[in-house]
Amino acid sequence: MRRRTPPPPAPLPQREGVDPVRVRLPADGAWATVREHLVERLTGAGPGMVESMFAAGLVVGADGRAVAPDAPYRPGMFVWFHRELPAEVPVPFPVEVVYRDEHIVVADKPHFLATTPRGMHVAETALARLRRELGIPTLTAAHRLDRLTAGLVLFTVRPEERGAYQRLFRDRRVRKEYEAVAPYDPALALPRTVRSRIVKERGVQAAREVEGEPNAETRVELTGHRGGLARYRLLPATGQTHQLRVHLNTLGVPILGDPLYPEVTPPVPPGNFRRPLQLLARTLEFTDPVTGTAHTFASRRSLRAWTSYDAWAAGD
Repeated sequence: MRRRTPPPPAPLPQREGVDPVRVRLPADGAWATVREHLVERLTGAGPGMVESMFAAGLVVGADGRAVAPDAPYRPGMFVWFHRELPAEVPVPFPVEVVYRDEHIVVADKPHFLATTPRGMHVAETALARLRRELGIPTLTAAHRLDRLTAGLVLFTVRPEERGAYQRLFRDRRVRKEYEAVAPYDPALALPRTVRSRIVKERGVQAAREVEGEPNAETRVELTGHRGGLARYRLLPATGQTHQLRVHLNTLGVPILGDPLYPEVTPPVPPGNFRRPLQLLARTLEFTDPVTGTAHTFASRRSLRAWTSYDAWAAGD
């Protein structure tokens, strides 16, 4: 199999810790110019936005020079530009660095902060923040944690080593332990292993379970209960979208603060950081594929509904 030629390095610097957008022109197409293709491709950019980017010289080629508005379309050509950063309400909680060496950074992410730029969350993400705060523009995420989930995330420092760390997660060679606070059901027999098939459709907020070969597996353990609430230890063997949230909901004990399960609730206004989802990525354990070091990391965070339910419920 012939290896795909890697793209050339970005000719534009990062902005606020965010990479420029890279576009490779498709091999097939009837566009006469680069501009025509981008106008069709970037339909969400707003009327006249692409034309104004070309007029201002903001679309560049691999040599860093501005691409002319009438530049002919060339299949396979790369172009770069910076997206207009959305107006984001700052997430008022820090990203804490648990561990750092020349290969990796392990961060303890707060609730409400996305891991990587996506949609309306771009500069206010753990990745962009860490790039700015640590001065490591090459930093990338080896995996992703839901925006509403707090806890440990592994980042890589060197681009050439990123694949080795990503394979740890792909090959299930990382032991992950989560903690959740949810209702207590004395009739629920635990521990148990939940297996099901979960699908997440594009454009649909909530994932769902369907018939078929299981693709999601979670061991659920009870670690304590009081006042109608329980604390659960969750050990996922797979990493489907919203897997832990779906599986606890299936057991009849949906996680406190979950806006999607058991039912989708109306979105909260920007800047509302009250009653966070009570789910925490508590530990990460793996053998470093580059150095051979056995790592065990633990989050320093706690779930407030367990330590102080009244304060969590009041949104204090």
